Amino acid sequence: MKALYGQQNSPGEEITFVFQERENLPPTGDNDVKVQVRACALSWIDTKLLSEIKLEKELLPVGREISGVVLEVGRKVTFFQPDDEVVGILPLDSEESGLCEVILVHEHYLVHKPEKVCWVEAAGTVRDGVRAYTALHYLSQVSPGKTVLIMDGASPFGTIAIQLAQHRGAKVISTAYSLEDKQHLERLRPPVEGVRQPLVARVIDVSNGKIDVAESCLEETGGLGVDIVLDAGVKLYSAEDESTSKSQLLPHKHDIITLLGVGGHWITTEKNLQLDPPDSHSLFLKGATVSFLNDEIWNLSNVQQGKYLSILEDIMEKLSSSIFRPQLDEPIPLYEAKVSMEIVQKHQARKRQVIQF
Repeated sequence: MKALYGQQNSPGEEITFVFQERENLPPTGDNDVKVQVRACALSWIDTKLLSEIKLEKELLPVGREISGVVLEVGRKVTFFQPDDEVVGILPLDSEESGLCEVILVHEHYLVHKPEKVCWVEAAGTVRDGVRAYTALHYLSQVSPGKTVLIMDGASPFGTIAIQLAQHRGAKVISTAYSLEDKQHLERLRPPVEGVRQPLVARVIDVSNGKIDVAESCLEETGGLGVDIVLDAGVKLYSAEDESTSKSQLLPHKHDIITLLGVGGHWITTEKNLQLDPPDSHSLFLKGATVSFLNDEIWNLSNVQQGKYLSILEDIMEKLSSSIFRPQLDEPIPLYEAKVSMEIVQKHQARKRQVIQF
């Protein structure tokens, strides 16, 4: 059996991906489930995070979001039996590459896959679903009547976050980085027959750099500001200090603070966010909060295991009832996984890439 791994010779160097021949799997442990993988989604590998929590390896396993069929269970496994269809996310410290035909997974990282959900959709939605739940339920408590701004709503994560927020009764505003993104967001509709109202109340096209996001949000909310902001990165410095074209389209941190309403929640994906005293003072006056979105927290501690598994089950239920409709690329065969992973690692994939076995 072959499995895909990443190699990084020195810190800061680009990862290269290689297929390695695997020896036979070790015997199934008491709490282990042997799974025949049917689909595996590709996600960017955060080598800096792995280094910080002392999980660097010579060979980094690739592909952690998997769906498949149970082949065998350990003697203490209570949730699963052979032939069950399952889905889950391998933990950060897993030795297993999801891009392998058969793997061993602890039962506490898996849930049952509904029969009507296909393998590719299950694997391709589970991570974005966990991120959306973490941001909108646990960090900000989205509820009916709230206004939510979701940056880059046409990304795979943004699309699921929009669908979750709208399902919870929130009014959604989103930004688009291109005309194609704008059209995708305007086409999003609820899964209910006959309902033509779009999921996104207002799409702010920032592709030409001329639209003021803060001004547009304040206009849409009658000057009150939004209750929840979910960013896709922020501009920390002035325009001349930001080099890449993508960072030119990101909002400045001052804009986000300006458009936040009283008691608002800012959920940021910017791990190096720096707030100056005036920024903090503005947030204080609004009674607003800033939270950091790190969806790996669920697997870094076993304390939240029950909540985590209920999130996974809820994601599958919403996928089954078409509340979640993920933005996936065409399924990719295993022999093209190496090339696809290189694209994902360079942030060049606009849709979620899923390998089908």
